[in-house]
Amino acid sequence: MKKLLTSIGLSFLSTVVWSSEAGAAATQSISNCKVGIYTNKENVIVVTKRGEGYRYMYDQGAVGIVGDDQVLGCDARTLSTYEDGLLNAVNIRVTDTRFVVDGVTLVGQLIEPENVSERSTLIVYAHGSEESGWLEQASDPYQMVARGISVFVYDKRGTGLSEGNYSQNFPQLAKDLVAASKEAKNLAKGRFERFGLVGLSQGGWIAPLAAEKAEADFIAIGYGLVVDILEEDAAQVQLELLQAGYGGDVIMKAKTITDVTALVASSGYTKGLQELDELRQLYANEDWFKRIKGGYSGVILSMSSNELRSNGIPMFDRLNIDWSLVPLEVLRKVNVPQFWILAGEDREAPIEKTMERLKTLRSEGKPIQIHVFPNTDHGMWEFQEQSNGVRQYTKVTAGFHDLLADWLKSGQVKNIK
Repeated sequence: MKKLLTSIGLSFLSTVVWSSEAGAAATQSISNCKVGIYTNKENVIVVTKRGEGYRYMYDQGAVGIVGDDQVLGCDARTLSTYEDGLLNAVNIRVTDTRFVVDGVTLVGQLIEPENVSERSTLIVYAHGSEESGWLEQASDPYQMVARGISVFVYDKRGTGLSEGNYSQNFPQLAKDLVAASKEAKNLAKGRFERFGLVGLSQGGWIAPLAAEKAEADFIAIGYGLVVDILEEDAAQVQLELLQAGYGGDVIMKAKTITDVTALVASSGYTKGLQELDELRQLYANEDWFKRIKGGYSGVILSMSSNELRSNGIPMFDRLNIDWSLVPLEVLRKVNVPQFWILAGEDREAPIEKTMERLKTLRSEGKPIQIHVFPNTDHGMWEFQEQSNGVRQYTKVTAGFHDLLADWLKSGQVKNIK
């Protein structure tokens, strides 16, 4: 899930002037920016598109919109900043491509460091549930390229430049990822040694499904889950109520509700509707009942049984969800090394059951390493929590991209359990 600082809102297309330490002036129009990597002796900044403008991310996670009071402007060669002076564009190799899966054309890019060699690491990203494309818009691929890793990235079906219908059918998305892996290897032939998959958020379900057929040497997962969609919804509801101050009695009642909403959702609205009506009648006047959101439970509770029976939930039904997948069993079939990086205070993907199951897999002999960044939410975002529980997101936690890149290159990171 993409989150942006709420304090950013300056014009994208203004013209700014930056004065160097030597006193020379350079005028840059934000409309002349170029997606890519910029650096000086101290900093690396990634610039990607955002709507008609551009956003930036420092290598240590600070983010903003180009044209704010920190990153003033850029062109194809330089990026001007208030505190760090002028940064120069880094040369990278970009190869555009198209590949076809089940008659659907997907659009991708191979992005490589200038000094790529036969000993380099190559990865393909399985990105999250967002409906926007990733080409030139996601910062993560460029963060990896800035650290010496070759990256293949593509717009998922139904997003960005790719054809097809947007879907959350994990087997289909895994099939797309396998095809993307084949395309990446062909384009980078002779310029990589290690090859693997990186899944972020929802991609943490997709990468393990694709690992064997993609012939991956490893997989790495960022803020993913080892629970199914039904369990994720129940965990979110429980966390919402706990953080609102409710105790065990309410949590038990909520579990009864999420058991029923799970039955309703997974049966295509043919089962559990009578039980749902009974629970509504029982708890409708209780404050905690009105707080339930989860992934889908809140939506189901907001609709009448007749509505659900007659029309379903169009915004969910179009996703073509496969409710049968059991993530723990999928991971039992993955034999290559895995690295899981989790957000300690993740509200969207609570980590408790995921941690428990990863440790179970590790006790069974699976080569799994785990690292948890404390005080971070989904997407590895640091935050300040207000008195009403609302979180103000500030930056991606420092060290996330460094840690991931180190493991991708070597397969090991010191002091990680």
